[in-house]
Amino acid sequence: MKVALVHYWLVGMRGGERVLEALCELYPDADIFTLVADPAKLSPTILKHKIHTSFLQKFGGVKHYKAMLPLMPFAIESFDVTGYDLVISSEAGPAKAIVTRPDATHICYCHSPMRYIWDLYDQYRSSMGFMGRLIMSIAAPMLRVWDVTTASRVDHFIANSHYVAKRIEKFYRRDATVINPPVDTSRFVPLASNSDGPGDYYLCAGQITPYKKVSLAVETFTKSGKPLVVIGAGADSKLKASAGPNVQFLDSVDDKAMAHHFAHCRALVFPGVEDFGIIPLEVMASGRPVIAYAKGGALETVVDGKTGILFKEQTVELLMAAVEEMEIRHESFDPATLSAHASSFAKPIFVERLRRHIEDCLKGEDVPPSPVIELKPSNVMLEKQAMRG
Repeated sequence: MKVALVHYWLVGMRGGERVLEALCELYPDADIFTLVADPAKLSPTILKHKIHTSFLQKFGGVKHYKAMLPLMPFAIESFDVTGYDLVISSEAGPAKAIVTRPDATHICYCHSPMRYIWDLYDQYRSSMGFMGRLIMSIAAPMLRVWDVTTASRVDHFIANSHYVAKRIEKFYRRDATVINPPVDTSRFVPLASNSDGPGDYYLCAGQITPYKKVSLAVETFTKSGKPLVVIGAGADSKLKASAGPNVQFLDSVDDKAMAHHFAHCRALVFPGVEDFGIIPLEVMASGRPVIAYAKGGALETVVDGKTGILFKEQTVELLMAAVEEMEIRHESFDPATLSAHASSFAKPIFVERLRRHIEDCLKGEDVPPSPVIELKPSNVMLEKQAMRG
């Protein structure tokens, strides 16, 4: 069986690329197809495979690929994968639109429907200049039609969370099996019992984009005066200027420094809505709790009162109240319990579930439902309350 792996673009190593790595390990002889690629930023596991890039690689390259959104449908459909029996698309952009031969099996692992043309369209558009807003206004309606139409090319959908599965059902009218993405928990360990313990600062980490609401964390901690460390690329001068002296920006750091901050922070602050959210689990694997907004993927990873504290609205007042609650209860969060919870999302578990699911799809068998995460009932109640609100 000849296998093709289709990934939207390869310009770094984030959650989507970790899933691709696992697919590469499952299918060591598979070829990779992607719109653009930057080999210098990819892992050795991915680089072992033959990587095919589209005409966008020469036309605009990794530097300008985001500006070429209207051309992506043409680019993804230009790939010839007729020689492949199994095609697995890793989707957060146009990857699922790959055109396969009629008797091939196409399985799509969906990290998210295209955020910038669906639920986060207004946020992305408002952050652009005049020309960008004009292009998006013209292109987005056509891209939505194309995106919905190309969902019919997929034989089986996998969603990385129940939150994403609901969006797949909403936008594409398709069912999806939930298989949470892998977390490399082996990279993170709680502090030793004889250590000095965590520091007094809170942490906000990840690429800084509008929907992650890092600005809410900065505003809240500037007002409270408590120490906050912000790690991640994308902080503009306006955000930094709004921060008080107690807020420190570190931009991007290496893996060793990131692991250090995960283990030594008082707690992670996670104020945005994520499709899943791997960083909270990496922090839990490091033995530290999480303060998270009670919506999206956080409801599937953060157990209120057990592994962190959830707040119901993205306001300074409610986030500050959650921080104050953490100040009172932080010693009640057991590092061993946090680490054990994170280990249930470990990479070997993901790989085995994915392998079995793909085998069942190829056999045409029904796939068993996704198991419920332990200690989750309170989160389900919160999600239902949010939907009613």
